[in-house]
Amino acid sequence: MGISSRGSLPTQTGRHHPWGLLLPEAGDIIMEISSKENTQFFSNNVILPADRSSFKSESSASKEKQSCCGGIKIFIGALSFVYFAKALSGSYLKSTITQIERRFDIPSSLVGVIDGSFEIGNLLIIILVSYFGAKLHRPRIIGAGCLIMSAGTFLIAMPQFFMGRYRYERFPSIINSTGSLSPCLQEKSQIPLSAWEKSQAKINGGCEKEVGSSMWIYVLLGNLLRGIGETPIQPLGIAYIDDYAIEENAALYIGCVQTVAIIGPIFGFLLGSLCAKLYVDIGFVDLDSITITHNDVQWVGAWWLGYLIAGVISVLAGIPFWFLPKHLPKPESRKDSSTSSEQSKFITEDNMERQKSYQQHVKFAEMAKDFLPSLKNLFGNPVYVLYLCASIIQFNSLIGMVTYKPKYIEQQYGQTSSKTNFVIGLINIPAVAFGIFSGGLIMKKFRINVLGAAKLSLGSSFFGYLLLLSLFAMGCENSEVAGLTVSYHGTKQITHYEQALFSECNSGCICSKNDWDPICGDNGITYISACLAGCQASNGSGKNTVFYNCSCVGILESPSRSFSAVVGPCQKGNECPKMFLYFLVVSVITSYTLSIGGTPGYILLLRCIKPHLKSFALGIYTLAVRVLAGIPAPVYFGVAIDTTCLKWGSKRCGGRGACRLYDSSALRYVYLGLTLVLGTMSIFFSITVLWVLRKRSAPQDETISANGRGAGLTKKKRDNFVNSDHLLQTTYWPEKETRL
Repeated sequence: MGISSRGSLPTQTGRHHPWGLLLPEAGDIIMEISSKENTQFFSNNVILPADRSSFKSESSASKEKQSCCGGIKIFIGALSFVYFAKALSGSYLKSTITQIERRFDIPSSLVGVIDGSFEIGNLLIIILVSYFGAKLHRPRIIGAGCLIMSAGTFLIAMPQFFMGRYRYERFPSIINSTGSLSPCLQEKSQIPLSAWEKSQAKINGGCEKEVGSSMWIYVLLGNLLRGIGETPIQPLGIAYIDDYAIEENAALYIGCVQTVAIIGPIFGFLLGSLCAKLYVDIGFVDLDSITITHNDVQWVGAWWLGYLIAGVISVLAGIPFWFLPKHLPKPESRKDSSTSSEQSKFITEDNMERQKSYQQHVKFAEMAKDFLPSLKNLFGNPVYVLYLCASIIQFNSLIGMVTYKPKYIEQQYGQTSSKTNFVIGLINIPAVAFGIFSGGLIMKKFRINVLGAAKLSLGSSFFGYLLLLSLFAMGCENSEVAGLTVSYHGTKQITHYEQALFSECNSGCICSKNDWDPICGDNGITYISACLAGCQASNGSGKNTVFYNCSCVGILESPSRSFSAVVGPCQKGNECPKMFLYFLVVSVITSYTLSIGGTPGYILLLRCIKPHLKSFALGIYTLAVRVLAGIPAPVYFGVAIDTTCLKWGSKRCGGRGACRLYDSSALRYVYLGLTLVLGTMSIFFSITVLWVLRKRSAPQDETISANGRGAGLTKKKRDNFVNSDHLLQTTYWPEKETRL
């Protein structure tokens, strides 16, 4: 049930392993293992002459290798480039989450919907691709998928060319005048007529173009299209290799593809770091006139530029597949493969009965008839159901954490988007890749069986989340913002309300509480605007503007000072850089620890189900994880993060825009707390899985010992399991920081 033909797999996993989220477009390991398992299962049921291999001469084997190796190696090279392209574009999207939020003036919850649209795109056609993929020209389908993926990537960047120039909140004198102009306006008539008219024209023009605020829909549709285009790449590509590669080389080839794919997320985040340094309208405006810096929460980098680059790479990656053949010479040696498994030890229903041979071409009626019994059989397996629940909850935890990690670093530690992406790409992702490699190496070196795999997976999660707990102590205090986090007299603010923005020191000014045009006073306190700081005069232009005679600044200053302030917010406390360094160290160790459990977890999943239900089980697993974790997690994490916002931006025609300032302490507790609560729940399910496995393995061991075969047979079965190299290869899950 669930297998229409060899190489036609009913599922693909764009983001399966939780750490694949850190390494975008993740979860490829499932399909690789599924493909490999299906091949060997079918091979076991083919009746062959007992001494068939003895009739093959060395010369014929050599000719076979020469005839098929050339074509398959070209395919592997092309597929590796495609894996690189899709991992790069997926990780680049993660790196631009905060940029998109600011550019389109939308809350985090809406950004979560945009992020989840990739999964929706995958789900829309996964069944069609899985069923019809092997019946058609697989290389050309992959090529078409690359074109669709590139079209979606280009579509994401398109709003930049139709929305007009990016406008941030700034006092008119900063942009329009080099002379002295009072930010504290007692009367409207104090504003020069030309400046007032210009300001009003901008406001009116913004209202007329308010439809531009809905341009984020194109980003959502583009990401949806990316998900559709990415769907055939993994299942059809891995199945093609599995079909036409020589048996002993198949695992090596798949490992090579995954190794190349590791580079994709690294380059994706580094590209995000580079583009975040460039102003959003670079090439369209005079950069000398820009008055905000990289540290300003209104700064938006050239987010669209990376999508154009990623789109071009996707187009180039798809070209070779249009010239590859539908079929390659099939190695005869593939018919001789066999495998052994200890999974029957954990299968309760007729677990000692030999599986029946399944035809490669199953009629639809037969498949439909067998669907419900297979589903019942699958969900009657407590190990599978419990592991599925544990995975769904853990995915919710890590997908949400990885999606908003750049925002957390920026808001908690006052880092720029550029530096945040650089750190994630150059430090965190290699740590995850090394952790996955280590997990496979540990299993192979110590010959760990299914029970041991469950223990290793549980231990990895337990210690990983335990390390994550320490991050609660590694946060920064709130930035001192007058009227929000501190009073105008410098005391800590207990409650936050709009009236606190006004004080006696700015009572003589006509100010708007909706503005966000921060300045840094001589006293080290940030003020929301020069007007609310009570500044009476200004001098200079652009980034060099200086405000004088700021009455609110003077409250905490000596009378001899000029009560001045400069453009931009003040830096966070002196302890924050040190805390950020501690955070990086713990974050890298946590990423490594959690990713060690990746390979053991999937070995457990594959070994707890019957061989002929394997692909169907993986399909259900994929569907459940995508629908119950991949899509909702970014949304409700975003909603929770939005509750910690202290100051919302305002759109030109009214309405709430993107958040300008978060409560650092509340953000830390919500972000890390939600992650840990979900992680702890998944650990309890993992403990239950281990308990069930122990309970089932004990009677089997006693039976074997009673029959006089004892530990020798048990050891032999375990050796057969751990020597299945194709299951223990160290692989990498490329999407979904990735991302700790």
